[in-house]
Amino acid sequence: MKVPGRTPRPVQKNAEILPISVVDPPRYSVLLHATRSHAQAGLALLPTWKWMDTLIHEMTKTVLLIVAALFPIINPPAAAFIILSLTPHATLAERADLARRIAVNSFVILLASLSVGAYLLSFLGISIPVLRVAGGLIIAMAGWNLLQSSDDDSDDELSEEAQREPVAHRHGSLRLKAFYPLTLPVTVGPGSISVAIALGTGTPRSGLEPVHFIGVGVALALLCITIYLCVRFVANVQQLLGPAGTQIAMRLFAFAIFCIGMQILWLGLSELLNSLHPH
Repeated sequence: MKVPGRTPRPVQKNAEILPISVVDPPRYSVLLHATRSHAQAGLALLPTWKWMDTLIHEMTKTVLLIVAALFPIINPPAAAFIILSLTPHATLAERADLARRIAVNSFVILLASLSVGAYLLSFLGISIPVLRVAGGLIIAMAGWNLLQSSDDDSDDELSEEAQREPVAHRHGSLRLKAFYPLTLPVTVGPGSISVAIALGTGTPRSGLEPVHFIGVGVALALLCITIYLCVRFVANVQQLLGPAGTQIAMRLFAFAIFCIGMQILWLGLSELLNSLHPH
């Protein structure tokens, strides 16, 4: 409708709306495919991480069980002081070689006890309680003898023998003593062997897996490394403590060995008594 006196305004056409593409469709499909593939890969990795967590948990539990059971009975510091009292005039090189041999021998004995000790006992007809009674008696007697020993007389006799003995012959005798008596029964005695056999008879609820064998190897390696360090550097500790401090430490460790032996003996006796009077 035209109004008189006014010029009609030109009708402005609607501006052309250009399509704005935020993401290119081919590129969008590539990104969507990459996102989906990463999500699927993450979901696939979840069982792997859970499996690894289970393996680490089982191995840690095996290591802690073996170390906590065997370390107090082996007692590497006490064994090192006893070895020092038996080899007081060994040189640093001889003591390093002796520590290496004792650590290797201890590893072999403990591994054999854990793996085939139970089968050997069943073949011989020896029960675990009887083995604990025998091991506890031997450990208690060893601790009692160390408590009652006179150190002055033994040190004088050892010093005279060390002066008379040639160096080559003394080195050979130390190698012979590395297994008996320094490894067996001083370091790894019947008590340690009985505990290792008892640990070997137990089986996890989920069954034996390769991770358990790895845990056993790691635990025994930690124990033997501790034995090596204690035997290797016990002379340095003796120099720090002095003669009086060394004698006090040896007496305390001997008393601890005697108590450990009595504890193992009581465990074996209680199991035997319970077998006689079943509830």
